[in-house]
Amino acid sequence: MMATASGLSKERFSLLFGVMLVAASGNTALQSLMPSIGRVLGIPDVWVAVAFSLSAVIWVLTAPHWARRADQRGRRALMRLGLYGFVGSMLVCGGVLAAGLAGALAPTAVFVIFIFGRTIYGAWGSASPPAVQAYIAARTDGSERTRYLASIASSFGLGTIIGPAIAPLFIFAPLRLSGPLIVFALIGLIVLAAIVLRLPDDTPRNPARGRIADFPAVGAPSADGVRDDRETAPLRWRDPRVLPWHLIGVVGGHGHAALLGVIGFLVIDRLRLDPADAQHSIAIVLMGGAAATLLAQWGLIPRLDLTPRQLVMWGATLAAAGAWVTGFSATMYGITIGFALASLGFGFFRPGFTSGASLAVSPAEQNTVAGMVTSVNGVAYIAAPAAGVALYGEGRLLPFLTITALMVLLALGVAFRFNPSDRAG
Repeated sequence: MMATASGLSKERFSLLFGVMLVAASGNTALQSLMPSIGRVLGIPDVWVAVAFSLSAVIWVLTAPHWARRADQRGRRALMRLGLYGFVGSMLVCGGVLAAGLAGALAPTAVFVIFIFGRTIYGAWGSASPPAVQAYIAARTDGSERTRYLASIASSFGLGTIIGPAIAPLFIFAPLRLSGPLIVFALIGLIVLAAIVLRLPDDTPRNPARGRIADFPAVGAPSADGVRDDRETAPLRWRDPRVLPWHLIGVVGGHGHAALLGVIGFLVIDRLRLDPADAQHSIAIVLMGGAAATLLAQWGLIPRLDLTPRQLVMWGATLAAAGAWVTGFSATMYGITIGFALASLGFGFFRPGFTSGASLAVSPAEQNTVAGMVTSVNGVAYIAAPAAGVALYGEGRLLPFLTITALMVLLALGVAFRFNPSDRAG
């Protein structure tokens, strides 16, 4: 295998891209399946949301640890560990779900073991992304490193489309809804074998630590979501330059996470679908949202040249409009358009508050503020999905009205009460 001058051949890069892609696509595929799984098993909706949130919380807590260990235990070793976590999680969740659907296990037992499987993914699946980032950073320089890292980070965004798109193809008898989980586990095993056989753990050119990656979810940040974990200049959370941006990120992030938590249930209920047959419709809606997010981040933002404040204002406004349309739509077309509009707004919003926080501080503080932004992105997944589903249980319009009001207030607050140019450092 011939390596490029940088020490990173096309084959090696393809393997690294595959590691990131399988993690993102598998997790978002499961995200799209969760509402149907819960309804078929008779699990309360709010507990389904909690199961997904739990793995996100564990990911946020463990990812910094693996980022620090990436240059100590070996990058390829951590990639293998992350893939072991992914495959093991999918096999546990898929196997127990198949047993539950066959009537061999009670729904409560299925749910408890399913949550255990999700904790495996959160705890060990988070080891792969920082190891991949460190492997690239240690073998490339300058603009080439930036290009490779951006391409790798984009695999998370691509996975948010691929996962929900192909998941319905793997729903077949006798596995039914557990089929996609088993198939993604097999895909993970193939990628794992390729890493073991074809990716050398050679001597790196440069020292480089791992980087923290945001939890892979539909509409989550792509290239903006990869953060350096090196220790840098001290920067406090209450620093007036960044605190307003953190508050903006927390508020908008909760709105986004709540919307993601309820959209699958809305599709099932509003279209009056059998949960076992609803996956195609849920997948179409989620794919529309993921595509709109990528359109904003990859296509529109580079061309519109908006300031961070403008990105937040327009993003919050579009997200509010999309949540309103989604909540009141009674057709597949309306729900898809509404969710895509909201996702387009959040696609503007997230890079807005991320770049705003970055521009507010000095170059020496960039790594610190990047870690803070990653934490802000993760905070929303702790309670917002479950809270959104709990509101949905009280009234199907409640979460959408709440998200609309939240984003409208955020847009107005940024427009009339916040001038980041006065705070930038």
